[in-house]
Amino acid sequence: MRITLYAVGNKMPSWVTEGFNEYCRRFPRDMSFHLVEIPPGKRGKNADIARILEKEGELTLAAIPKGNRIVTLEVEGKPWTTPQLAQQLERWHHDSRDVALLVGGPEGLAPACIQASEQKWSLSPLTLPHPMVRIVVAESLYRAWSINNNHPYHRE
Repeated sequence: MRITLYAVGNKMPSWVTEGFNEYCRRFPRDMSFHLVEIPPGKRGKNADIARILEKEGELTLAAIPKGNRIVTLEVEGKPWTTPQLAQQLERWHHDSRDVALLVGGPEGLAPACIQASEQKWSLSPLTLPHPMVRIVVAESLYRAWSINNNHPYHRE
């Protein structure tokens, strides 16, 4: 199974890239984790946010291969504990489809992305900085994998 995080935004600080890559490299070959950055629209003083959001949504959905399970990360989504995420990871693995995790830009995800999702996942009731979300998702998924595989990374 391949899990890909589709995130609106680029030009992340080095600590974000390093943190994300640290967890990505830990995943085994049979459950790889990747990042696809979606270029954000230009936001200026008089920017048409609805149009920018729509374009980001189009770019995001176009980047996802057909047949992927789409999971959006949203404040209004379902919060999962670490053991629940481990169970989700198992379900996704048994589903035999690749997983596309979607993270929006400053204004969130486009309505088209939310409509295309099969599941909505909330990391927190807080709005987290988008760069931080990349690392939190990578670490959370790696921890869930470690639970499912009796790896010593996760100790309760």
